[in-house]
Amino acid sequence: MNRCASHWMIALTLLPASASLFSSVSRAQTSEINLNVRKFPPAALRGEMVVIAPPLISIDGKPDRLSVGSRIRDPNNFLVLSGALVNQNLVVNYLREPLGQVHQVWILNSEEAREKRPNATTSLFNFGSDATTAPTDDGKTPFEQLPAYQP
Repeated sequence: MNRCASHWMIALTLLPASASLFSSVSRAQTSEINLNVRKFPPAALRGEMVVIAPPLISIDGKPDRLSVGSRIRDPNNFLVLSGALVNQNLVVNYLREPLGQVHQVWILNSEEAREKRPNATTSLFNFGSDATTAPTDDGKTPFEQLPAYQP
């Protein structure tokens, strides 16, 4: 009987410590979304994404596709499956893989959406020339006057 009383005394002394431990855990699980601004790669582009039917998406109203193994992160930086985002209009930053498919997506919170970033409408390639005027042929130029290859 004496041992039983000592166990009760130990349990009563540990009760307040365990209660404070559980209250801090429950407080951490119910905290609000942290609106910190994440660091994105410099090459990340901004757009509005809608998941149509995974892996089919549209970015800024143009049809596109998620790559194999693509990763989508929510505002809390947790991974999200694309099937859970069907028909939602989301403001995102994204990166493309070398084949052109969307590979990494970050769903933005309100603070991140305010930052300025380039859109995907800007061209990554320039097929123009630095020459001021290019020689043209109207079909009437004599053969001797046509431009020739200069080795």
